[in-house]
Amino acid sequence: MSRKRSIRQVLAARAGQRARQGVHIAVHRAWEWVQRHGEITPHTPGRRKFAYLGEGACIGFPVGAVYGEPWISIGDHTLVGTHVTISAGFVPGLDLGPDVIVKIGGSCSIGRGTHIVGHQSIDIGDDVFTGPNVYITDQNHSYGDLRTPIGRQWPENNPVVIGDGCWIGTGAIILPGTRLGRNVAVAGGAVVRGEFPDHAVIGGVPAKVLRSHDRENGWQPPLRADPLMSLDELAALSVDGLEGLQILQDKLREETGGRDDVLREEAG
Repeated sequence: MSRKRSIRQVLAARAGQRARQGVHIAVHRAWEWVQRHGEITPHTPGRRKFAYLGEGACIGFPVGAVYGEPWISIGDHTLVGTHVTISAGFVPGLDLGPDVIVKIGGSCSIGRGTHIVGHQSIDIGDDVFTGPNVYITDQNHSYGDLRTPIGRQWPENNPVVIGDGCWIGTGAIILPGTRLGRNVAVAGGAVVRGEFPDHAVIGGVPAKVLRSHDRENGWQPPLRADPLMSLDELAALSVDGLEGLQILQDKLREETGGRDDVLREEAG
């Protein structure tokens, strides 16, 4: 009797495990379906709200708070991650005038959880990449009136310009009045305000130039190592999609392995 009972228990446990696995698979497949069909692209009804949503552009689902779409322009082939907030104006439904307020160029990649909050003008160039949880705004509260809580004082606007090819690291904050030149790398966690030249690396709180490029002397301070491959080679790999990324991954593994061998020889 006890043996029959134990067999039934084993069979019941197996059936329960198979059922849980089936539910797990169904839930994840359903969520993948929801994510895929919840994206905003030029071929979905949501595109009509925007001033411009370019060919090949995509806003991932679930989206963050997106409003003021008639004053938001997103360029061709720009990818916006999930949970990204892009807003123009204080609240939905305001008339913000004739001009685009938030402009994101073509072939950009906006990291998950990023906030882009515009009131006057935020102009992000082409090929700009951000890490997750970046914050970009052209408005801040003033604090000059000592008798009034800061949150109730009249805000101040100052346009933001981010040049082509910039990289903005995870958690960086871009404050009103910032102007980044072309190909500026912003370190993660930096708090940025002011004007910065082309081809610079900036970081810190407040951010300052850590490295810049001089036409005569190259990078100052000098780079620690030569790049793994040229910019032309990287561009070619990016066109190849997943296959190109696999080639890059293999090269990085080979380089790391070579460095490890050198370290072992030096240690021996």
